[in-house]
Amino acid sequence: MCTILKAYLMKSRLAQIIFSTRLMAVLFIAFAVAMAVGTFLDMGAETSPTPYSRSLVYNTWWFEAIMGLFMVNFAGNIFRYKLLKKEKLATLLMHLAFVLILLGAFVTRYIGFEGVMPIREGASNDKILSEKVYLKAYIDGTYEVEGTLQRRALMRELVLSEKLSNDFQINTDYNNTPVEIKYVNYIDDAVNELIEDPSGNRYIKLVEASGGTRHDHFIEEGTVENIHNILFAFNKPTTGAVNISDVDPENPTLSSPFHGTVMRMADQQKTSVVKDSLQPLKFRSLYDLGETQFVLPEPVMRGKYEIVKMKASDKGTKQPQDALELEITANNETKHVTLLGGKGSVNPMESLKVGGLDFHLSYGSKEIQLPFSIHLNDFIADKFPGNMKAFKAFKSKVTVQDGDESFDYDIFMNNILDYKGYKFFQAQFDPDEKGTILSVNHDFWGTWISYIGYGLLFAAMLAIIFLKNTRFSDLRKQLQKIKEKKNLLTVLILLTTTVGFSQEHTKLEKRKVDSILHERAFSKEAAAKFGALIIQDFGGRMKPLNTYSSELLRKLSETDSYEGLDANQVFLSMTQNSRLWFDVPVIKLKRGNDSIRKILNIASDVKYVALSDFFDSKGQHKISNEQLEAATKAFNPNKFQKDITKIYQQEQLFSEALMGSVLKIFPIPNDSNNKWVSYPELGEVDYGTAEMNTNIRNLLPAYISALMKGKETGDYSSADKLLEGFKVLQKKYSADIMPSDSKIKAELIYNKSNVFKNLQYSYFVFGAVLFIFLIAQIFSDNKFVRGTVLALKSIIVLCFIIHTAGLIARWYISGHAPWSDAYESIIYVSWATMLFGLIFGKKSDLTIAATAFVTAMLLWVSNLSFIDPAIGNLQPVLDSYWLMIHVAIIVASYGPFTLGAILGIVTLLLMLFTTTDNKVKMDLNIKELTVINEMALTVGLVMLTIGNFLGGMWANESWGRYWGWDPKETWALISIMVYAFIIHMRLVPGLRGRWFFNWIAILGFGSILFTYFGVNFYLVGLHSYASGDKSVSNDSIVIAFILWLILGAVSYFKYKKYYKK
Repeated sequence: MCTILKAYLMKSRLAQIIFSTRLMAVLFIAFAVAMAVGTFLDMGAETSPTPYSRSLVYNTWWFEAIMGLFMVNFAGNIFRYKLLKKEKLATLLMHLAFVLILLGAFVTRYIGFEGVMPIREGASNDKILSEKVYLKAYIDGTYEVEGTLQRRALMRELVLSEKLSNDFQINTDYNNTPVEIKYVNYIDDAVNELIEDPSGNRYIKLVEASGGTRHDHFIEEGTVENIHNILFAFNKPTTGAVNISDVDPENPTLSSPFHGTVMRMADQQKTSVVKDSLQPLKFRSLYDLGETQFVLPEPVMRGKYEIVKMKASDKGTKQPQDALELEITANNETKHVTLLGGKGSVNPMESLKVGGLDFHLSYGSKEIQLPFSIHLNDFIADKFPGNMKAFKAFKSKVTVQDGDESFDYDIFMNNILDYKGYKFFQAQFDPDEKGTILSVNHDFWGTWISYIGYGLLFAAMLAIIFLKNTRFSDLRKQLQKIKEKKNLLTVLILLTTTVGFSQEHTKLEKRKVDSILHERAFSKEAAAKFGALIIQDFGGRMKPLNTYSSELLRKLSETDSYEGLDANQVFLSMTQNSRLWFDVPVIKLKRGNDSIRKILNIASDVKYVALSDFFDSKGQHKISNEQLEAATKAFNPNKFQKDITKIYQQEQLFSEALMGSVLKIFPIPNDSNNKWVSYPELGEVDYGTAEMNTNIRNLLPAYISALMKGKETGDYSSADKLLEGFKVLQKKYSADIMPSDSKIKAELIYNKSNVFKNLQYSYFVFGAVLFIFLIAQIFSDNKFVRGTVLALKSIIVLCFIIHTAGLIARWYISGHAPWSDAYESIIYVSWATMLFGLIFGKKSDLTIAATAFVTAMLLWVSNLSFIDPAIGNLQPVLDSYWLMIHVAIIVASYGPFTLGAILGIVTLLLMLFTTTDNKVKMDLNIKELTVINEMALTVGLVMLTIGNFLGGMWANESWGRYWGWDPKETWALISIMVYAFIIHMRLVPGLRGRWFFNWIAILGFGSILFTYFGVNFYLVGLHSYASGDKSVSNDSIVIAFILWLILGAVSYFKYKKYYKK
């Protein structure tokens, strides 16, 4: 019976549509487009996904219908294509895997739930606050049943956004009395703020900055307010409080229970505040009382509290919630109520009486009872050395209490607590570092169904590559046949690029300054020894001074030297001659925006400016605060605003270097955070004795003096001894954070070699020369040409070995895998591209030449000014073995995709240059490159798929959930859909053919580029570690798309003429 039914379904018209490759292709594209739209809907938001994108895409019935059709299509194709056979094992596993992964997604969607659990130190909690938000309402009246008053309870899940209409209405009743609760308005990031109103109550404003953040407080007349454990009373005399009074408006007063001071801001005049004495109140003055500093900026104001949207300028200083305004109608009476709440909050209910009924309402998360409780013993926040704001790691030390059983556990990033189906992971913490916020996930079945699917998927992907009787195996056989037939290889591409650069005529003043600097400059050898000294940067990383000086020059002038002085000599010179460097034009200006030059009052052809150019004759900064504020706060800054921001950052960086504040070479004894200070800060550090303090404070001046003497005599031994004194001092007080001598030496060699910048030229030159000789080989395949081709290929292999060594060196120096930021991931992608070029180059020399050129292009991008090559500290979430597996595989997959795009371009160009005379040769080359292209894309798709779903495991390990529609993971899935479509086009009638395959392979690479660059520059989400500060312009995208269309159009005419059957 089952066999008959199966046969019927396979032959029915509906089954032919549902199980068709056409529908599969449509689903690939529809799914990818829907997800792309979802990510773009959240542009400008702080996180993604938002209620807006969830409502319009991710939680819609049609989006789930696409996934449902996918499941049916995959399952049906198992029978349609008779996959239940040993020789089709790889394809069967892949179809079963996607069925289970999609099934797991549905289980997670409808059965699993998430939330947060805030806990203060010393407290316990047995409830989580749901991720979903609800409107909760109780309606009370006089209706009784058996002497008990009855209550109508309502709860409704809401998904609200300022971008949505949000309209909803709840109609119910209480004892047959109609009740209507109707939506009126919704405000995201709302605060209860005092608004000036002449008819309002009287308030006095108090501003304090505890924790380094400004806080505004409004004290109502006749009340007492507790601000950081100090009582403040306004026109209400209170013992033990700071009493503020304006009973006599002309003579306001203040009395304090503490001794203190008050400083007038206008002239910095400071006077004493005597305890328990009545003193004149001083506005716009800084009071320092009871370990609290505050200002009363203005006299009393009248106002009323209203719920309004928080100002952008208040971000970070206030804790906003969402506001929901409702209209409630009962017994022909209507009232409005505004509820504050939202995700992660449970506020007291707002009560009001309408039409004789009592209403109690709240808006926020639902409390979910756990079968156990969590007690927070301690919260620990570790910071990077010397930086109190950069967190290295954070940990919650908890005790799980379950009845009579209990156990201790440490929850930190990448180490979650998994207990009774609940997963707890470290999400956030309170600003005072005395409380933790744990995210909680409960999705046992959804997770394990998905994991089984992942396991089958990994097995299927590996089977596709390595087993016989797969498409990849067929491609290998086709390539071998083409290789046997092929006698000549035609190459018609040779791309050379020349870049011109000219220096303007040097000004006399600059020559004079340069002459003095060169005269005073120390030898390269002496400067190199100073460059090996360890400093602590602002991020807390310990590194040789040579690293910082090289980074400084690159950021200022995009070079590694200045007028013959290397980076070490330049920094030493800045330390010795800071006043001279104030007039040195070393800051490079960008081309094409003369507005900056007009502001600085310099000629339009000037390319470099000095620090002195930023100030006018009166010492005023030429870039106004208004211009800078507008540039830094712009949501979508224009070119002028971007340039203003960048040049201001360059100016500040240069200023800090000249002031010496960056030269943090002096450790603070016994500092809990291993903080180091610079010479200007040294006066505040105590080394135990007056003699020791004097000796250490004289160390840097004495070293400079010894260098100057050594320059005169040629004997730098005294300077070397003083330099050794620095190293002894550093090791004495900070031995545990000092890098080893081998790491220091490795970093100095790495800096000097500038390996990746030099490789870009090597790859380009040798790849281009290889192209030339491959062309020559067509016309004269002699021993010399073959030997030269072999030699060039060997040199490219040597470049790849050096490339590999450079990555290993960076790994060793940084202590983490070299793919954690934009620069590292680009050099890693370029390495992966060259790796796969060499692998597939065994069958085609052209592939090696093309890949060498693409690798050079990638390395060139990595050395552009907006990519920072500096080695930085690793973010806590990236400190995971899952990262090394997930990121290594997923980023390496970009290599074969890049190779596929360049081979697609080469193939279309070969079609374009096909003639009647060379058709036979071209056909062999086109077939060969198309086969290699499909093999490359297949390998890339396998790696991207495995890497993306391994990312789900990493997310589950780090954040307690394996999928969350974050833009980065979503765009990786979009890329999977795009390339799955491209590889399956051969199965779809009308989409087959070498021209269409190669043309679409080029377009498909756009999804990879957006996954890598676009998500960081345009979208928001959890994957923000590799983001830069400059986006690809829209014009560049349009131009690239137009060129793709033109190449496709012109090549198609030749394809149609010579190849289409």
